[in-house]
Amino acid sequence: MGLIFEFKTFINRGNVIDLAVGVIIGGAFATITKSLTDDIIMPVIGFLFGGVDFSRFFVRLGEIPAGFKGNPDSYADLKSAGVAMLGWGEFLTVMVNFVILAFIIFLLVKAVNRLTHKPEEEAPAAPAPTPEDIVLLREIRDSLKK
Repeated sequence: MGLIFEFKTFINRGNVIDLAVGVIIGGAFATITKSLTDDIIMPVIGFLFGGVDFSRFFVRLGEIPAGFKGNPDSYADLKSAGVAMLGWGEFLTVMVNFVILAFIIFLLVKAVNRLTHKPEEEAPAAPAPTPEDIVLLREIRDSLKK
């Protein structure tokens, strides 16, 4: 029973819920970033470099298996057939995806820090000197007490 209570306490902490929400949003955000890279940025880069599709650049390390029915120049076909390859074009695409995602996260963190940054609190000012009439009234009070 104690273990269940501890687990319930752990789950109900705000940090765990925030982490779960972050992971879910991060997964969705990664999908958007992948689409941005694959469908917008890489085609533009490919166009600028003469219609190059970076995902098709690879170095085949292994032999093509007997009975292979795909395109021997297709990275996807060879990969599905289990041929050992260095897919440097696909890696380049993933790296561009990472840089975009890291830059967007940097901008988000920067914006959140700007919103949540509290201005440095000033040291409390020295108390104002007590007015003379208050000092005089205190002296009269003290004299009356005696």
